[in-house]
Amino acid sequence: MGLVGVDVGGTFTDFVFLDERGEVKTLKILSTPREPEKAVIEGLSAVKFSEVLHASTIGTNALLGQMGLEVPRVAFFTTRGFRDVVEIGRQNRPRLYDLFFQKPRPLAPRELRFEVDERTLPDGRVEKAVDLGEVAELARKAKAAGAVSVAVGFLHSYANPSNEVVAAKLLREYFEYVTASYEVAWEPREYERFSTALVNAALMPLVGRYLAKLQSYVESRGGKMYVMASSGGLVTVEEAAKRPVQLVESGPAAGVIAAAELAKLLGEGRVISFDMGGTTAKAGTVVDFQPSITTEYEVGGESHRGRVIKGSGYPVRFPFVDLAEVSAGGGTIIWRDAGGALRVGPLSAGADPGPVCYGRGGVDPTVTDANLALGRIPETLAGGRMRLDAEAAKRALAKLGDPVDVASSALRLINLEMARAIRLVTVERGLDPSSFVLMAFGGAGPQHATEVAEEIGISRVLIPPMPGVFTSLGMLMADFKFEARMAYPRDLAKGFAELEEKLSQHRPDYFLRYADVRYKGQGWELTVSLGADVSYEAVKRAFEEKHTATYGFKLDRDIEVVTIRVFAVVKRAKPRLPEPPTKGNPSVAEKEVYFNGWVKAAVYNRAELPLGYKIRGPALIVEDYSTTVIPPRWEATVGKYGVLELRL
Repeated sequence: MGLVGVDVGGTFTDFVFLDERGEVKTLKILSTPREPEKAVIEGLSAVKFSEVLHASTIGTNALLGQMGLEVPRVAFFTTRGFRDVVEIGRQNRPRLYDLFFQKPRPLAPRELRFEVDERTLPDGRVEKAVDLGEVAELARKAKAAGAVSVAVGFLHSYANPSNEVVAAKLLREYFEYVTASYEVAWEPREYERFSTALVNAALMPLVGRYLAKLQSYVESRGGKMYVMASSGGLVTVEEAAKRPVQLVESGPAAGVIAAAELAKLLGEGRVISFDMGGTTAKAGTVVDFQPSITTEYEVGGESHRGRVIKGSGYPVRFPFVDLAEVSAGGGTIIWRDAGGALRVGPLSAGADPGPVCYGRGGVDPTVTDANLALGRIPETLAGGRMRLDAEAAKRALAKLGDPVDVASSALRLINLEMARAIRLVTVERGLDPSSFVLMAFGGAGPQHATEVAEEIGISRVLIPPMPGVFTSLGMLMADFKFEARMAYPRDLAKGFAELEEKLSQHRPDYFLRYADVRYKGQGWELTVSLGADVSYEAVKRAFEEKHTATYGFKLDRDIEVVTIRVFAVVKRAKPRLPEPPTKGNPSVAEKEVYFNGWVKAAVYNRAELPLGYKIRGPALIVEDYSTTVIPPRWEATVGKYGVLELRL
């Protein structure tokens, strides 16, 4: 059985192929951002496969306004009197003193927001049922106004969704794409629930057509296709097309899953996943072999040093692998501000034109140009298929000052930025980063890993096999994962049992249980992971442990369980990672590399390194699609599965 993992990134599209004999092959080609399916089909065209496992950022890119991914016109049907909730939002302002700040454009303009005279009470009683004649008349108005997709969000549908069920059923007679809020966010807080439904409705036509094109191609080749969800599990194409809101962080989630699966094989219980690619760098945590999960996200908004700025985007209530993401990749542009200070990012050269050294028309120096100018990467990429122009990189850097000074300063700045992102998912979650090992991957991650580790007090770094395409490998290591949730369960044990029964159709191997909990009187919840014991006492213990770790204290007060959720996990066979040779005498070259001054560094080919081989820095370990930089004072050892363990 041939398996293919595909990760569509902002700069490169990565492939990992696993054939019937268990042999692994890799491929990295430039992405085609305007038509992302083109690069996917190009990479798949040369191999045989039975299954394609796919991760994509098409949802995020569409809501960020990427050319060629225009969001369709969306209509919104809501309870009378609540038409403007999605535009009013919350009181938080992303930039408090900016008089010219504008909120994100509502996904459903006011002329496409319709009020239905219905009402469900907070206890679930239906005070006024839906008038189907009224809904039909409003549907015809929405159709005439050019609506393509529809979201339905009624008050208190988390307590009883019957009015939404009836309205959505009728609307499906008029529209191909219909989202009811209870289908994507069965939980309280109407603004966040309505917003989640609108995001889903906006993405349904785009993601549905994109997945349909790919699925048609895959099936024409005799294969099946599955999609990576933001929660870190695989789902069917049908599930992804119905609830595309769960694909917003699809690609980054796959990288954390790969880190978690490798952590299991190595017995590493506390791992920081550090994924630096061509456009962004992502950080996540794995504790006791499970990725950390969050239930809040704001898509299409702004971020500041990895922290999502509340109120700048569209809130989404759905399980996500907990990630901090910064604009720090190989293509991130280096520049000077009006005061002459050197800056790095947030703009990126992307895949087209890319860094100056690619020779594709780029004129602004990037992080990749800086690494090349300092001798930290070889003059070829993508397995030798891309030649890099070091002289062009130096000329571009020279526009900003001495090229070596500019390059070294830029790398220090970008490393600080990525260290801040790691602190967001560790220190701000009550975790001590020094108790973790840093697992670095992505095309650029191994170049920066040791210096980022030093910034946050970590003395051990792991470089996994095939780091440049490790996210794609993560999809081959992922399990199927299906989610259900319930708001304000009256009986915890009964509520979890009902959710597990609902998910039993997937024939899961096991369940994962979570609860969103708060002290009575608190405004917001913490998500806690639960074991088999889901009693009130067990939930309170788990919550107070997390509350103490996060905020430094706990209260003598009763708790309130706002939402419970269950994941049904269906295990898949995992690929066997190849072992390094047991013996060997690797060839060694020399290269001038800049580490606070020019030094001679040994250069090794990773494929030649045998088990147990030790390398003292300064050194470079080159391979297809990535280079590991070992500074002075660091030492690398080749371990199980060819993992490089770097120690300070």
